Amino acid sequence: MEELAQLATTAGVDVVGKLIQRLSIPSKTHYLGRGKLDELLALRDNTNYDVVVFDDELSPLQQRNLEDALKVKVIDRSALILDIFAKRAHTREGKLQVELAQHQYLFPRLAGQWSHLERLGAGIGTRGPGESQLETDKRLIRQKIHRLKKEIEAVKKHRALYREHRRQSGIPIIALVGYTNAGKSALLNALTEADAFVEDRLFATLDPTTRRITLPDRRKVLLTDTVGLIRKLPLAIITAFRATLEELAEASILLHIVDLACHNAAEQCQTVEDTLAELDLADKPKITALNKIDLLLGRDKTWGEQDAMDYLSEQCHTANKNTVLISATKKWGLPKLLELISHALSGVAQPA
Repeated sequence: MEELAQLATTAGVDVVGKLIQRLSIPSKTHYLGRGKLDELLALRDNTNYDVVVFDDELSPLQQRNLEDALKVKVIDRSALILDIFAKRAHTREGKLQVELAQHQYLFPRLAGQWSHLERLGAGIGTRGPGESQLETDKRLIRQKIHRLKKEIEAVKKHRALYREHRRQSGIPIIALVGYTNAGKSALLNALTEADAFVEDRLFATLDPTTRRITLPDRRKVLLTDTVGLIRKLPLAIITAFRATLEELAEASILLHIVDLACHNAAEQCQTVEDTLAELDLADKPKITALNKIDLLLGRDKTWGEQDAMDYLSEQCHTANKNTVLISATKKWGLPKLLELISHALSGVAQPA
C-alpha cells in the first residue's frame, strides 16, 4: 500500500486515505466485500475523495460495478502505472510502447463504455446504434494496435542494426537493471558525468541512456540504463517494453542495483531476479551493487567513506565476490565497482 501511494503521488494524485481488506478470494463483482465497500463509501464524507485506486488489476465488470457503487472514478494499479509511463516517456520508441500498452489495456474494457445501453432493456433502440458504435470502436483499436506493432517492429529492426554495429565495434556492454527508484540513473550520472534525469520518485526515467566509460584497466565499455522494474508490472507493459528489456540479453554483464536503504529491499531484489528469469537471463553474468548506503547510516555527518564501508561490510555480510556496497550520490564504493566490472569482463566471452 505504501508503494501504491508512492505510485499515486508520482502520477500527481493527492492521497487522502488507505483501506485494506483481507480476503482469500476477491469478489468477482466488486473486488471488495459488501461491508468493506460500504466502509469505503462512508469514508467519502470525511476525505471527499474523487478517485479510488486499487492495488490489483480489476476486471472490466469489477471496475464498472465499483464506479456505479462509489459514484467516482475507479482505476487499478495497471492503469496507474500506464498513466505514469505515458507522462515519462520521451523518445519515439518509448511513446509507441506506452501507447500500445494503453490500447491493449483498454480493449477488453470497451464494453463498459457502453454499459448505459444495458439499462434500456429489450426492445426498440437497444440494438443497432450502440452495438455498431462499440464494434466500430473495437475495430479502430484493433487497427491502432496493429499499426503500433508495425511501427515498433520497424524500431526493433533499427535497434538490431545498431546492436550489430556495437557487436562489430567489440565494446562490451554493461546493462544497469533494478527496481524502480533504486538509483540506476544516479549511478549512470556518477560514473559517466551524464545528465540523466534523477528524481526520488518511482519511474522517474523510462527512456534508455547509453554512455561510454573507461575502466581502471583502460578498457572502454558502454554503460546502458534500462526501465525500472516493479512488482505486479502490468502484462501490457511487459509485452510492450519487451523489445527494450531484450537489450539486457545483449549485455556482457548485468549490473543489478539494489536500494539497500529500502525496508523491503529483499522483496524488490527478488522481483528483479524473477523478471530476469522470465526473460531467460537468470544465468547472465551479474554484479550486485547495494546502493544508498549513506541513507542506511542515517544523518550522522561524521561517517567517512572507509568507516561506512567497514561498518556495513560487517552488518551486511557482503562476502559475495560479485557484490559491492556503494552510494551513487556520494560516489562511495565506485572504484571498487569498476574493479569488479574489469575483473568480471576478463572471464566473460563477448556475445557472438
